[in-house]
Amino acid sequence: MLRIVPANEAGCDDLQTVFGSRGAAVTCQCQRYKLAPKESFGSFPAEERELRLREQTDCGNPGSDSTSGLVAFIDDEPVGWCAVEPRDHYSGLLRVYRIPWMGRDEDKHDDSVWAVTCFFTRAGFRRQGISYELARAAVDHARAGGARAIEGYPIFTRPGEIITWDEAHVGSPGVFTEAGFVEVSRPSPRRAVMRIDF
Repeated sequence: MLRIVPANEAGCDDLQTVFGSRGAAVTCQCQRYKLAPKESFGSFPAEERELRLREQTDCGNPGSDSTSGLVAFIDDEPVGWCAVEPRDHYSGLLRVYRIPWMGRDEDKHDDSVWAVTCFFTRAGFRRQGISYELARAAVDHARAGGARAIEGYPIFTRPGEIITWDEAHVGSPGVFTEAGFVEVSRPSPRRAVMRIDF
């Protein structure tokens, strides 16, 4: 049985179980799009990124009125993560990454537009459709949070092409299409902006 909850309703240990003990996810701690203007991954240790994730998700505090993502469980086993919250909470997305803005006249700081920036499924639980379920849950979560729209920024791959998690964490177009998103722009051959307007 797959169950998806806001990250504040999951334990902090559950989050770290999903990210694992090695690889890009545990190193990133979902901070790629959260870094402040003068920060870089080399400027503070992984422990600091983990602490920031705990603060952003408010994990272990089910009474919290805010969080920054969703956690998927199979029975009581934490297996997946999706980062979703108001788009203006992702300062790096607004400042550094040009992809979402190319060819669009959009207010970057509109806090009624939410963004899905990351999916991650634990080793041993992949290829079971967990990202698809997380994307659907992200739509419901954003709508319940008062969003007027939600966006994602998937990457296109060619048949047989192998890509790393560093690239694939944004999700595939199919994951978003199945959740009801439609393409609104194609800023590069490999990237799209997909969106639902509620």
